[in-house]
Amino acid sequence: MIVIEKLTAHSGQFTLKDASFVVPTGAYGMLMGRTGSGKTTILEAIAGLKHVTGGQILLGDRDVTGLKPAERNIGYVPQDGALFSTMSIREHLSFALDIRRVSRPKIDERVAELAELLEIEDLLHRLPRGLSGGEKQRVAIGRALAFRPSTLLLDEPLSALDDETRNQLYSLLKHVQEHTGVTTLHVTHHMQDVERLADNVFRIEDGIVTEQPIKRA
Repeated sequence: MIVIEKLTAHSGQFTLKDASFVVPTGAYGMLMGRTGSGKTTILEAIAGLKHVTGGQILLGDRDVTGLKPAERNIGYVPQDGALFSTMSIREHLSFALDIRRVSRPKIDERVAELAELLEIEDLLHRLPRGLSGGEKQRVAIGRALAFRPSTLLLDEPLSALDDETRNQLYSLLKHVQEHTGVTTLHVTHHMQDVERLADNVFRIEDGIVTEQPIKRA
C-alpha cells in the first residue's frame, strides 16, 4: 500500500502542497497530469530522492517519510531508464543484489528468474548499446525488481515506444504485477496506459490529487 498524506515538497520554482491519495496493496496505480504538474516530484518524494517539507509517506504499515532511499524497499524506474553503458544486462539485473551482498548462487538464481519473467534471456551478455527501446525498458524494470521490492515506481516507462512495443509492454507489466504482487505507481500522459493497466487512476492539478473513474475502451 502507498499512502500519501498532505505531502508538501519543492522542485525548483514548483511547490507540491498537501497532496493526498492511496494506492491499495498489490494494486496498479496510475498518476496523470499536465507536464510540470508535479507527477515526477511525487515519485521522487516517495522514493526518497526529493526532500519532503510536510506530510507523510507510508508504504505498507511503515512511515518512510524520513528514511533514506535504500531503506524504503522501493524499485524505481526513471523516465530514461538510466542504464549503465559499461555494464552487461546480467550485471544490471544483479546490481542491487551485489551491493546487498547476496550470495552468488542466489544472485544467479534471481537473475535467471528475472530474465525468464521479462523474456530477456538472450540479452544477458549484451551491453545496453544497440538494444531497442522495449528491451531497455525490460532491463530497467528487471533491475528495479531484482531485490523484490514491495513498491514499484515507474516514470513514463512507455512514452517513447512504438505502438507494437507498447502493447508488448502492457502485457509484460500486467504479468509482472500479477506474478510479483508488487504495489505499483506509474506516471503517464496516455489514457491507453490507464485503460490497459490501471486498477486506480489519480490526476494531479494545481497540486491537488483526485481519484478518477477508469473508462475502459
